[in-house]
Formats: sequence, C-alpha cells, structure tokens
Amino acid sequence: MTANRIQTGVSDPALNALLARSPEGERPLSRHFSQTEEFFVRTQDEYGVPRLAIHHDVRRPEPDPGYLARLGEVLSQLLQLVPQLWRGLTYLFDPAEVLRPSFFQLHRLGERRYLYLLRLDLAYRPQSHRVLERGDNDLSPAYSTREMYLESFLIPLQGVETENGRVDGLLIDQAISNTWVGETGRGYFVQGIWMDNDLTRFFSRLLLPAGQRTYPYFPYLCRYRTLCRSLVRFSAEEREAALPQLDRAYGFLKPVMGRVESALKGQEFSEDNPVFRELKSRIPESWYLPWEGLRVEAYLNEYDHKEYRIEDRAP
Repeated sequence: MTANRIQTGVSDPALNALLARSPEGERPLSRHFSQTEEFFVRTQDEYGVPRLAIHHDVRRPEPDPGYLARLGEVLSQLLQLVPQLWRGLTYLFDPAEVLRPSFFQLHRLGERRYLYLLRLDLAYRPQSHRVLERGDNDLSPAYSTREMYLESFLIPLQGVETENGRVDGLLIDQAISNTWVGETGRGYFVQGIWMDNDLTRFFSRLLLPAGQRTYPYFPYLCRYRTLCRSLVRFSAEEREAALPQLDRAYGFLKPVMGRVESALKGQEFSEDNPVFRELKSRIPESWYLPWEGLRVEAYLNEYDHKEYRIEDRAP
C-alpha cells in the first residue's frame, strides 16, 4: 500500500470461498471503545486465535500457506459469531500488516466509486485476551477472547486498476493536499505536527447535529489524505445506507477543502472558527437525521478501566 494506492491483486481463493459462505442473518454484538480509544466488538461467545507469524518480508507479495490456514481458522469462527460483518467482502493480503488482515468491497454511487475497507486486528492485548499458548520472537501468543478489534472505513476512490480482468489496485481520491503543519521541540525531541486530528474533529462536528458528542467515535475523519466515513454499523445494508451520507458530505467539502486546511494551519480546531461556522450554517437539517439516536456512554469495565459503549436509541 502506498500513500494513494491500495494493492488488491494478492488474495486467496480458499478464504474468499469461505467468505462467500457467510451464514444468513445477524448475530448480537455490542460496540465499544477501549480506554486507549481503540474500537472493538464484543461477541456473544469466545473465539480462538492461533499463534501467527509476527514478521513477513515485505518484498514477498505472497502470503505463506501456513499463515493463510491459521487465518482461515479464525475466520471460520467469526463467520458464525458475527456473519453480518463479512457478507460481500473479499480478502486482501497486505505484506506489511500480517496481524491486521484486510477485507474489502467496491461500491458505486452515481459517478463516484467507493471502497469499503475492514481491517481485523489480531495482535495480542493482555487486557482483553486469555493466553492459550505463549508466543516468542517469531510467533504471537495463541489466545481466546470475546473482543474483536477492528476498524472499517468507506473511502472515496479516484480510479480502479485492472489486470487480466481482475481488480489489481485502487487509487484513493486525495482531496486534502497536505496535513503536515510543522515541527516542535529540539534535537532528539523534535516531533512532527499534523492536522489530521483537527480535520477529523472539524468534519465530524460539522456533519453531526450541534451539541451531539460521540467521543471517541468520529464518524467522519481524515484518513489517506481524504474524507472517510468510519462505520460502527456493519451489515451490508448498513454499509449501503452510509454511502449516500459520505457521498453528499464529500461533494460538499471537496470544493472547499483548501479553505478548511488554511483555517486549521495555524490553530487548533474550534467551533468558533469562521470557516466552520459558515459551512455549518449551510448543512441541511435532513443530514442530521441518521445520527439522532446515536449515543456514546462511558463506563468502567471489570478491571475498573474506562471504556465506551456505542448505542442506538430512539431519538
């Protein structure tokens, strides 16, 4: 994967056949953010993750057969626990992210193409996972858990590359010119300053009803130097419903993205920002309707660590 291109040519027929057999219907799940603001889904029953290779030579574009077999073991369980997450998806191998396997689906809405990308995070987390077999320098621990860490986005595309009749690469439509602001500190303590987080707050506060707070969930965010839609509703129908929401937001913001970037170059995001206030006044009330029932509540888990629960309620 490069800054604006996602390679999709390397997949696996066996995993894709498994995905195609995803059971019908939906299974219950709950949606949460951890104390460190990582999103996860809690399933009704536990599933197991075997020991997985931690390293893969990025110069080798093909996955190891043993890795694919073990990933198939995990996926077979998750298809039964949360079938709605996987319906319609295709496996994508990224040699730089062997512990975060990717799955995708292409969508078209009018003249625009969109990518739905789901990344499943299989890295071991001591606070969430029960060790079944210890890991080492080469293999991650085997563990069982009810908590499935993942992220999923809808991403606007500039184009789709094909080779021999199959999709080989996806070009991201990068509406944001540059998120680099500058540096702070001196010597070994120099740190880069980026505006990605401020752009994310700008987008989400702009497109959510005034006063609605969903932290740490930001439905609209800056990723891949463009406006993306983060999903916490996963069925194929809910993915389709999110498409027009992103499409109209993208059509609204893309022509004024230069003004938004300039407004955030020298200052942190504030709802008093003149550009924000002007754009907010132009958002139709109907755009807020899908968000009226969304609530994020903080609570303490069994270890007295703060977590967040996402709920959908009647407005």
